Amino acid sequence: MQWTLVIPVKPLARAKSRLSDTAADALRPGLALAFAQDTVAAALACPAVKDVSVVTDDPWAGRELGALGAHIVSDEPHGGLNAALAHAAAAVRSTRPESAVAALNADLPALRPLELARVLDAAAEFPRAFLPDAAAIGTTLLAAREGAQLRPAFGMDSRARHRASGAVELTLDAVDSVRQDVDTGADLRAALALGVGPRTAAQAARLLIPGQ
Repeated sequence: MQWTLVIPVKPLARAKSRLSDTAADALRPGLALAFAQDTVAAALACPAVKDVSVVTDDPWAGRELGALGAHIVSDEPHGGLNAALAHAAAAVRSTRPESAVAALNADLPALRPLELARVLDAAAEFPRAFLPDAAAIGTTLLAAREGAQLRPAFGMDSRARHRASGAVELTLDAVDSVRQDVDTGADLRAALALGVGPRTAAQAARLLIPGQ
């Protein structure tokens, strides 16, 4: 099964505020963009991925991620993350109604294409499925096969909310790169330990993180 991924990217000037203890205000937009670039590049290299749609209204992010080969969808609802994802999924299915669609976080800088393929192959067994994040509280991927609505419920305690919505929780070993999103300095260190993409590595080198 080939999947279309929808990846949300908020305005970079407001991104990653919880990294303030690790990255200065002037550095966080570039760091957030690097996360998204490495995520999109890895997703496009995944054998289970047909294409990637990025939903964003940030011109810088749209330009850079579009250059990687992502399709850019404007955030027309302006109603927050879940509304943006539902809009992007609907835009995909307006032209390809039978598409299998998965929402993927934009802050997975250590993402490995073959690990992502394992997760998507497992998700293909269910109408809707999700992968919890490394903290086991949130969600990094929510998938909906053809005929099923995405029904995203990202945000606080999204693992519990996606489970309550009827989505099947995927329990897989050796897919750490798909689970390691980055919100805090500790998250960034964990991603660096896994091995991040080249753009994040270049940005992280500017932060002078101890031990890196």
